[in-house]
Amino acid sequence: MAPHALIAFQWLLLAGCISASIYTVTAALAMPFFTARHKSNHHGGRAFYRAHSRSPVDLAERPAAPFAQVGVSVLKPLCGAEPRLYENLRTFCEQRHQHFQLVLGVSSPHDPAIAVVRRLQAAYPKCDIELAIDTRVHGSNLKVSNLINMAARARHDVIVIADSDIAVDSDYLDSVAAPLADPNVGVVTCLYVARGVGGFWPRVGALFINEWFAPSVRVAHAMGSRRFGFGATLALRRATLERIGGFEALKNCLADDYWLAEHVRELGLQTVLSRVMVATDVIEPTFAALWQRETRWLRTIRSVNPPGFVSLLITFPTPWLMMSAWLTVSLAHASVTAVAASASATAVCVGARLLLHLRASRRARTFWRDLPLVPLRDTLLALQWLVSAFGSHVVWRGARMQVRRPAAERSGQLDSLT
Repeated sequence: MAPHALIAFQWLLLAGCISASIYTVTAALAMPFFTARHKSNHHGGRAFYRAHSRSPVDLAERPAAPFAQVGVSVLKPLCGAEPRLYENLRTFCEQRHQHFQLVLGVSSPHDPAIAVVRRLQAAYPKCDIELAIDTRVHGSNLKVSNLINMAARARHDVIVIADSDIAVDSDYLDSVAAPLADPNVGVVTCLYVARGVGGFWPRVGALFINEWFAPSVRVAHAMGSRRFGFGATLALRRATLERIGGFEALKNCLADDYWLAEHVRELGLQTVLSRVMVATDVIEPTFAALWQRETRWLRTIRSVNPPGFVSLLITFPTPWLMMSAWLTVSLAHASVTAVAASASATAVCVGARLLLHLRASRRARTFWRDLPLVPLRDTLLALQWLVSAFGSHVVWRGARMQVRRPAAERSGQLDSLT
């Protein structure tokens, strides 16, 4: 490379380092402080958290009273007896909401989750818990196929869809149903706090959610984006679901949670990101399993938002701060301004990354325990991003699904293929 071209390339890298430093500062400030609502051995020692912040990045908060008496049907598609499945499901049985129903669905009469549901029904005989066992398959997304089979059993006017590995606090249904009292609100969704269960790689996976995914959503939210929807919670009125064509509209979607919320937004209705944060477990025991899951997430982002996927390049702090440290040395002959800029970018990025880790850790012990994992986590993310830029398929619960841009067609219902 010619000397002038090399210098131009170094300046281009410096611009990337400065951009990454600015992003990391923004992400650190966007993360709220958390207050543990409670810790209970009754729930296996899980702590529930609510975000507390009075900054401009506040999430939507609305009073719970208007929808306190509205019936809610909670749909939870199940597949296998996951670790802590019983503990997670029981948190949905202990809601303060007056009128709610749990519909728990499996697609095989031999699914081990059935025994867990039977145990739950025995433990909570006064709770309206219905088990749906239906082998019919609709489309390529087996989770949505399960939801289609479950939907006919939902009896209430508000529908809440929540993944099987989610645990919640007792005011969860009150909180996520409340914004739907506003006719302009179409869907309510929740971010989540992850906890690694079972060893080293689950801890690394929890950092993916707590220190990369959640901050990136908060930054996008602070910048005005509402184009999101998370499987941790999607709450909407039954009438709204029917207007978008029901779950059948999602039966071939890879990112079914995103597209459900997107179809609702196409009706001119708003998406609300709740202040409530639910809890989720990361259980992938091996590097290979974690790699497969996280590259699936990234390829899914690529499928629904290619420009956004490209912009993720600046969201991996450690590789960029290493680059800015190298530029501080290599640009010494170029100008004092270049050296000062690269050195400042390095210092700012280091400080912001530590602050981000602090605010996401929630406890001092967790901060120090996981601090050595931060460079590994950021570097692994950068490699996963690079790999996810290519490839046409993902594997989800053993099913191979194609990744492509949606070709939306409406003929009575909307089929979005991703």
